[in-house]
Order: sequence, then C-alpha cells, then structure tokens
Amino acid sequence: MSVHFEERSGVIPCRTPWGSWYQTMEEVFIEVNVPHGTSAKEVRCHLGSRDIELQVKGQEIFKGRLFDTTMSDEATWTLEDKCLIRIILMKTNREAGNCWSSLLEGEYCANAWVQDQMQRKLTLERFQRENPGFDFSGAEISGNFHGGGPDFSSLQK
Repeated sequence: MSVHFEERSGVIPCRTPWGSWYQTMEEVFIEVNVPHGTSAKEVRCHLGSRDIELQVKGQEIFKGRLFDTTMSDEATWTLEDKCLIRIILMKTNREAGNCWSSLLEGEYCANAWVQDQMQRKLTLERFQRENPGFDFSGAEISGNFHGGGPDFSSLQK
C-alpha cells in the first residue's frame, strides 16, 4: 500500500553527508552513495533491531543506536549499480505518529522543515489507508497533523 502512495506522492528525504534517509509509516529507507565500482565484498553491514553499522572499504560510514526499534529479521541491504547502498528497515511501531526525527539517536537529524514535511506525509499516508477509495497523494494538510493527525476512531459511522 505505502509503495503505491509513495510512487504517486514522492518522498521527503533527510540529506546527510553520505546520502539520505526517508520514511513511510512502515519502513525507513537509507540511501548511501559509495565510490563507483564498490563490490558487495567491500561492504560490511550490521542491521540490528536497535543498532546499525555500515562500513565500506574499511571506512565507517555510520554506526549507532537507531531512533526507534525495527524488526531486524526483515531488514535488508542491497548494492545497486556498484555505487549506491540501499538499506530498508521495517519499523516495529507502524503508526502515523511514529515519525522518526533522526536516523540515529542524536545523529542525522531532520531539520524542522523536513521533520514537519515527514510528519505531514505520514499523516496523509494514514488517511490513505483509512480511506482507500480516495487519493491523498497530492493533498495538502494543515492544522493538527503532528502525532499522526486527528483521531477519528471515536466518531460514529
């Protein structure tokens, strides 16, 4: 579901010295630019439920405690075109209110504008899931969207 929503609405990346990261309600995507010609044998990647480490050609790219927990047995990494490492982490908490403000605790933080846009995107993704007959991919949102937006679950249908 989120893949189609992301294809239509785009992503809100948080730029870093090594590439970028972005998120959906379910996943965190990390894209790392590496020297052209890098082989998979030159990549060392540890994906834990609460920690992550990436080394390329013996150089540490990043290492630390993730902002929140993930399902480590569902995490993957790929090397694409020998110049891009793509890591996909599956969030444990898949609510729209679970918007990561940084990739690692205290590192690779989204600035205020990017954080705001990420939260808006997750809230619209939540609305799309709750209302599959509507297309929220190009929608604008204002007002109470932090924490996943307003809770309509108590309203009668």
